[in-house]
Amino acid sequence: MTINIHYQKDADPQLIRDRKVAVIGYGSQGHAHAGNLADSGVEVVVGLRTSSSSADTARQSGLEVRTPAEAAQWADLVMMLVPDQHMSDIYRDDIAAHLGPGDALFFAHGFNVHFGEIEAPDGVDVAMVAPKGPGHLVRRTYEEGSGVPALVAVHKDPSGSAMALAISYADAIGATRAGVLETTFREETETDLFGEQVILCGGVSELIKASFETLVDAGYAPESAYFECLHELKLIVDLLYEGGLGWMRHSISDTAEYGDFTRGPRIVTDETRSEMRRILAEIQSGEFAREWLAENRSGATNLAKFRAQDAQHPIEEVGGRLRSLMPFMDPKSPPS
Repeated sequence: MTINIHYQKDADPQLIRDRKVAVIGYGSQGHAHAGNLADSGVEVVVGLRTSSSSADTARQSGLEVRTPAEAAQWADLVMMLVPDQHMSDIYRDDIAAHLGPGDALFFAHGFNVHFGEIEAPDGVDVAMVAPKGPGHLVRRTYEEGSGVPALVAVHKDPSGSAMALAISYADAIGATRAGVLETTFREETETDLFGEQVILCGGVSELIKASFETLVDAGYAPESAYFECLHELKLIVDLLYEGGLGWMRHSISDTAEYGDFTRGPRIVTDETRSEMRRILAEIQSGEFAREWLAENRSGATNLAKFRAQDAQHPIEEVGGRLRSLMPFMDPKSPPS
């Protein structure tokens, strides 16, 4: 399958400059999109509820702030950058009534569209521009003259030019400097959820805790276990990021490489792969999406319980203490 990749030469910057863009939300992605768009000469307004603690921050950055409804009424392109679990309510209450033929509704993640939580009115283009990096990196790299790669997709194209508009938007936030890959809402949503659950967040978190516990239970010092099972992970991930599996294996010792090849498959077994397929099936069927939305509509009590439990894990206490002793680090802690 051929994947279309777009760069600056493929974008028409004027398409997005001819639009009035409402960025709904001012979190990690929202602040980056709004700032980059404005610096690219796009007329942009940030849509935030009056109770939002981000309103003053946005204004201090030189951006105009209106309520989501006011921003959507003013704009002819609305970019939804609020959390998945709140997006459909905000869309229904504040956005939907202000969309009409010729307008565009954009997303940075396909969750709500793919799983049927949001359905745009007839005549409205629906597209996605999804940077493959956190918002602070999207903003910082733009200011440095580079950018973060992004995915683009079109769900509805009544105008016939939704993809060109999406590429123009991606250009304005700096993504075409790194490369913009065409995909679909389905592919982006399902692969994103799978990656989060199986490797990037869920899989890595459980491997870290289980390996730490195994060493500590065997009588090794928690500090040694922390360094081996969490601290050094960044060094390996950096090598993977720079040159893939081959570069990582080239950079480690022969002993480590042999252990990688011979013991790794004993950790990720056929049973593990079978569970990965089950998780993917739950994502594809919408089971996970329904579970996650139901969790939030019932007060997110399970999420709060999970957070509290993991905050008490010994690796968090040991890690916090050790990180505070490292002069080269700026230790971070989650909000209480």
